[in-house]
Amino acid sequence: MPWVSRLLRGERVYVKVDGSGKALSGSDGRVDIVYKPGGKTYRAGAGNLLPDPDPKTLPDSDATAGGPAGPGVSKKAAAPVPGDAIIVYTDGACSGNPGPAGLGVVILDGGKRRELSEYLGNGTNNIAELMAIVRALEEVPPDRTVVLHADSSYALGLLGKGWKAKANQEIVERMRVLARKFRDLRLVKVDGHAGVAENERADELARTAIVKAT
Repeated sequence: MPWVSRLLRGERVYVKVDGSGKALSGSDGRVDIVYKPGGKTYRAGAGNLLPDPDPKTLPDSDATAGGPAGPGVSKKAAAPVPGDAIIVYTDGACSGNPGPAGLGVVILDGGKRRELSEYLGNGTNNIAELMAIVRALEEVPPDRTVVLHADSSYALGLLGKGWKAKANQEIVERMRVLARKFRDLRLVKVDGHAGVAENERADELARTAIVKAT
């Protein structure tokens, strides 16, 4: 079956459709979507999708989801994302590096949305990125599937790829201890400042925390 573009919160996504072009939804009213060709498959409420004024079509072979998240985090990462998964976006910001730092977190749990914007004091950009993930993991239940998005290769490498921490070891260990409590934690690397709406919002929350505190 082909995949046809729709708009989700202003962002183009691709939705699996039948031969007539109708989105294929499950009994829960959710549909399979991907954010880009070859990307991971997520589930979204059909009612949240809007027509794309410049629709694009992908063959199934081009839209099929990619591989697993970092090893050691979830061995279920290649499996379809459950409809009740919690979707999280994290980002950190720093003015000066080192300098005033802040974090931003967006938590999407079905129709519920939470946002965190916290000032961290003086720090580095890497510390801010790590602390954003720490705060996110502290705020979501470990018995649920959690899909965590971040644009920091540094933080995701330390958490999902077993990189050795040469700095910020206390924060890294705190992050890893939290991650080990999760039944199914999946990590997704997103490109920073590439128009991913919720990633941009997390960045805005982090920067707003700095501005308000300084």
